[in-house]
Amino acid sequence: MSDYEIKKLQDRVTNGGMSRREFLIAASALGLAAAAPALYSQAAYAKPKKGGVYRLGLGSANTGDNMDTGTNSDVYMINMAHGAVRNCLTEVIANGQAIPELAESLEPSADAATWVVKLRKGVEFHSGKTMDADDVITSIEHHRGEGTKSAAKSVAESMGKIKKDGRRTVIFELESGNADFPYLLSDYHITIGPADKMGKIDWQSGDGTGPYSIKAFEPGVSSHLIRHKNYFKKDEGNFDEVKLIAINDVAARMNAMSTGQVDAIIRCDLKTAKLLGKKSGLSVLQTDGTKHYTYPMDVRAAPFDDNNVRMALKLGMNREVFVKTVLRGYGSLGNDHPISTSQNYHASDLAQRKYDPDKAKWHLKQAGLSSLDVELAASDAAFAGAVDAAQLYAESLKPAGIKLTVKRVSSDGYWDNVWMKVPWSASYWSGRPTADWMFTIGWAAGGNWTETFWNNKRFEELLVAGRAELDETKRGDIYKEMQAICRDEGGSVIPCFAQSVDAASDKLGRPAQLAGNFELDGARSIGRWWFL
Repeated sequence: MSDYEIKKLQDRVTNGGMSRREFLIAASALGLAAAAPALYSQAAYAKPKKGGVYRLGLGSANTGDNMDTGTNSDVYMINMAHGAVRNCLTEVIANGQAIPELAESLEPSADAATWVVKLRKGVEFHSGKTMDADDVITSIEHHRGEGTKSAAKSVAESMGKIKKDGRRTVIFELESGNADFPYLLSDYHITIGPADKMGKIDWQSGDGTGPYSIKAFEPGVSSHLIRHKNYFKKDEGNFDEVKLIAINDVAARMNAMSTGQVDAIIRCDLKTAKLLGKKSGLSVLQTDGTKHYTYPMDVRAAPFDDNNVRMALKLGMNREVFVKTVLRGYGSLGNDHPISTSQNYHASDLAQRKYDPDKAKWHLKQAGLSSLDVELAASDAAFAGAVDAAQLYAESLKPAGIKLTVKRVSSDGYWDNVWMKVPWSASYWSGRPTADWMFTIGWAAGGNWTETFWNNKRFEELLVAGRAELDETKRGDIYKEMQAICRDEGGSVIPCFAQSVDAASDKLGRPAQLAGNFELDGARSIGRWWFL
């Protein structure tokens, strides 16, 4: 085969004269079966086009959803508020790097304790107001003010003193150095809204700088978005309209995708994902990242206040069976800490915890127990198959003398009424791009989302030290020790890291490499994708 033949096929794809299926067949005939998908991506996704109505089927929608991004917690609102209606100062791209978004540049001091952020010129809100430093400062202060309910409280508080230097410069004076500071500004909670003359933001108005404005929004049901014609990213915001459809039931989402009612869905049913992938005209998308499933215990409540009990429950988890059965192989083993193998500072030399019912019994004995009865609340709102996964977990605990009762609870309002409200429940994290950010938002003492209510003195000391350490070797040692502490003393059973498994029509163009920090291209498909 020649380069000319390959280029000729790719040109047909780019010009709309060849479908994905036709290209794969033709490329395979040339002996390029293994490389064909990548070659197709190079051609099909090279030139974004404008037009069309993008229909997106999303789960985890609730009647209590609203446009205050500080309260957003799952995929429906993350895709709508962070991925479509508003922007952050930075964004995470496919290679895992944080790059400027509403920011034009970010310049640190030598010790990374002071950051000067220059804002893009001429960025407009949907209302026509031009974004300035007051909007940025007011937006961030919303998350750390007195009585705030924002889940980003701990992240915002770590940003130190904030002041402006003119309309387009914001200066952050941190209490200590933080080399990862640009990543914090990409937090999906910390989007930028327009400040009024009183120094307030009407979050529920939905005004933003994003590629789409809100035409209609019925919480828990649907959203209708219209392209923002003055969006500052000229190669994004390509659809004329976007319709977000709440489909919380995974079987219903799969059916909607299969029958062409939607153009893309999130979180496929892993049991039937491969069958869906065989259907002509659509693709199942597998993306590695930081997503992990957890079983957080409230360490303030008995019996979870005893670390021997926590260790018994960790040792009673058969992780290999969990990944094979629950994830259908779409993932990897977890080790009871939240840092994945794809991230910097992953503790690869930390021994992988194995299923050991006898050792679990030993820990129960150390706790003064010969057996244990516990209850776990679960709903498929936590993650697809969470109830079945809990039943599987219960079976693996029996040889250790542990009786686990699975309490099936309603999916509606799960994150408001069950998670962090009961002593033990199923949970899910999309993860965060850096170790410091993940530890700060999900494990630091007193955090709004510290789901185990854990407070470990050594961990807290290391968290502060790691954030300020600029020597990479020393920083790596700090984060490895923190992972070991989580693993052996923390309140979460973390059985796995899960791939994002979504589905999309082959009529959609998308980047050859997708961001893995959230599902559907980092929850940015609305802004980044287009119709071919």
